[in-house]
Amino acid sequence: MSAVNPFIFREYDIRGVMGRDLTPELFFALGQTFAAHLRAESRQNTLTVAVGRDGRLSSPMLADALMDGLVQGGVYTIDVGLVPTPALYFATYFLQTDAGLMITGSHNPPDHNGLKMMRAGKPVYGAEIQALKRRMEAGDHPPMPGGQRERVEVLTKYVDRIVQDFRPGRTVKVVMDCGNGATGMVAGELLCSLPGITGEVLFSEVDGMFPNHHPDPTEPKNLVAMAERMRVIGAELGIAFDGDGDRIGAMDAEGRILWGDMLMILFARDILARDPGAAVIGDVKCSQRLFDAVAKAGGEPIMWKTGHSLIKSKMRATGAPLAGEMSGHLFFADRYFGFDDALYAAMRLLELAASKPGTLWDELADLPQSFASPEIRIPCPDEQKFHIMKRILARLRDAGADLSDMDGARVRVEDGWWLLRVSNTQPILVARAEAHTPERLQAILANLAALLHAEGVSLPTLPNA
Repeated sequence: MSAVNPFIFREYDIRGVMGRDLTPELFFALGQTFAAHLRAESRQNTLTVAVGRDGRLSSPMLADALMDGLVQGGVYTIDVGLVPTPALYFATYFLQTDAGLMITGSHNPPDHNGLKMMRAGKPVYGAEIQALKRRMEAGDHPPMPGGQRERVEVLTKYVDRIVQDFRPGRTVKVVMDCGNGATGMVAGELLCSLPGITGEVLFSEVDGMFPNHHPDPTEPKNLVAMAERMRVIGAELGIAFDGDGDRIGAMDAEGRILWGDMLMILFARDILARDPGAAVIGDVKCSQRLFDAVAKAGGEPIMWKTGHSLIKSKMRATGAPLAGEMSGHLFFADRYFGFDDALYAAMRLLELAASKPGTLWDELADLPQSFASPEIRIPCPDEQKFHIMKRILARLRDAGADLSDMDGARVRVEDGWWLLRVSNTQPILVARAEAHTPERLQAILANLAALLHAEGVSLPTLPNA
């Protein structure tokens, strides 16, 4: 096999560019390697793995190669086909498999792809991904007998499982935007199955070139078509999904975006009313208002590292019924399995809206005023980003900053805070800031820009508060 780019083995998944970093040959080797790794870790001879894929043009060939490798490694391989990532997670529970593998590029550009992995109901990440890399490089994946491949349909059962949790209330009209991603396989069926919920689904045709807009609901420009359709049909809520269906974006009838941390406040208050004292986990990018609101509602706020695998592991360790990220990954252990599922989160959001006489925005009216930047993505090569972050952390410590270095640098300053961290999925640094006034927010961002400039990195045009 040709040389492998070591940077594709990231903190909580494998990601790269098709043709340059990722090939069917590589995915065949990954299938063999995962089979050997799974056998070593489980100490079983009879093993089953569920495999799903998203709608990217490269996903079918990579899925076939991966499954061929698994079969070569002696694994009973269950092909669940084109599904959202959370449907693959669901399949591992429903089919009681030893592991699950999802071929997906998530919200990355069309020529990107990757692999998300879980084993024994837990995410494969960090040191375990590096162990897989070393095993593959060493060629430690001998062929084994007994491998087979079977096709199983799980989407109907997946939708049924989501719908069974829905508690009807008043009528709510919604527009769902699939962005031509994998959620288009089920969003229409889900919408039709929720009593009292009406509306429309946009861009449900799965198309790996994403012809209408990029499937990333954290970018306001990707919500424009949804907002327009909401206006036309008089919908009170808009819900957008990312390319593989594990992240959600939301908007109200006035065109105001309900960011991930604001959705967390809504869900946390609802859950804590029934489960007082429970822990609620938010990632380091979340607003301080989230952590304060959880405490005020009688919960235990926990700030944790960004990353779906890291959050899921922290949920298991703390028993938290709810966790989430600013980016729209939402995790429900309350009434559900604890993995990030945007379609399940959509159902819970519609249920919450149907239970209120007013709007969801009304439910947030009591929050203190705050001005926050969106998530700012700063281009930075993979070979440099960790070194730059290390130097910035050293400078902050030397300056005596009020610093949390749990995941990058989250720095408390007068009347606000700012965050800078390394993305584990893309060649970027990620920044965010929050303050009590627009002027203070711009001042905080200007100071951050100066800090980055000293490292030869430019902060993109500063957003308006």
